[in-house]
Amino acid sequence: MGDRRFLLRAGALLAAGVVGGLASLAAATAFDVLGGTTTIREVTPEQADRTPVLFPRDAGLTYGDIYAAYASGVVQVESTGPLASDPFDPFPRRARSLGSGFVIEKSGHIVTNYHVVKGAEIVTVSFSNDEAVRAKVVGIDPTTDLAVLKVNTPPRGLTPLRLGRSSSVRVGDEVVAIGNPFGYERSMTAGIVSAIGRVLEAPNELAIDNAIQTDAPINPGNSGGPLLNARGQVIGVNTQITAGGASDGSVGVGFAIPVDTVRSVTAQIIRVGKVEHAFFGIEATPLTDDIARLFRLPRQARRGLVIDSVVPDSAADKAGLRAGVRTVIVGGESWRLGGDIIVAVEGAPVTTPERLRSILARKRPGDVIEIEVYRADRRLTVTVKLGRAPAAE
Repeated sequence: MGDRRFLLRAGALLAAGVVGGLASLAAATAFDVLGGTTTIREVTPEQADRTPVLFPRDAGLTYGDIYAAYASGVVQVESTGPLASDPFDPFPRRARSLGSGFVIEKSGHIVTNYHVVKGAEIVTVSFSNDEAVRAKVVGIDPTTDLAVLKVNTPPRGLTPLRLGRSSSVRVGDEVVAIGNPFGYERSMTAGIVSAIGRVLEAPNELAIDNAIQTDAPINPGNSGGPLLNARGQVIGVNTQITAGGASDGSVGVGFAIPVDTVRSVTAQIIRVGKVEHAFFGIEATPLTDDIARLFRLPRQARRGLVIDSVVPDSAADKAGLRAGVRTVIVGGESWRLGGDIIVAVEGAPVTTPERLRSILARKRPGDVIEIEVYRADRRLTVTVKLGRAPAAE
């Protein structure tokens, strides 16, 4: 059987069976960075190097410094659901899950993942001083898998974390993740940014764009916790991992929601209690050179998005955009052709669905945008008034 890989949400650790293990580590791995070699050697406590590990590009800053300064801003989030409704269970129980979160304001606002608190009747937040308090769910956004909580606790007991900027994140940057993997409170792991611009599936099956991929170990219970850069700034919210085979743990491929998305969504939730996303209403596929040449599309239309379908009564439908009218199979792949080809939005070239979603993410319901399309051999500019995305969960 082939190796199957799949995405897991990295939170929702079932507290009814929080599993720990006694692990015995017999060897340590030392990396000769300059020589590019790896050496495995036995290390006894007496031989262990006590020199603090430094972030390479931030001389003098240690992992310990990051932890000492910012771990107290990370919280444990426990969600308790309604009583099970099984009529055959004489002892109905409440579903419980465990995740992470972090403080963003002295006023008591905390960021976590939507899937950590989904369906919860009771949410409890535990701080680094072992204080546990009830939290109110201020608002949720299934489309970005984010939620904001509010606690009423003295400001002196809160350590807000600073939000960075997505534009500063580069592949290779050193990062740390702090959270509660498998219920082990405020554990820190380290790694690098492995990739940027990843696309994740949100709990409501829509796309989360521009996600950060990291090899910092992220496990069940880490969901909602921060991914921090070498300056201690939050650059993402840990949300999913890729697992292989029967393992539910980290294999070095974790994902975080980008901080620019976090900043925008949390600001809306704090201000009005909800998030409204603009809705365009199409499904589209990026053109390939082979398809463009095969069907002799105009040269200027060979880099764009073929509209596969248009949602009835959506913004795209009301603007008169047209989907493909015939299906052709090329190389085993199905294409809907004969409809409009989107080549630009707001004057910016658009060649991928991710690019289109990125532009739309900055818009609000009611905003008007201009879409440039090719219809047959004519280039048209279509004005679209964006609608409101349905509140799917």
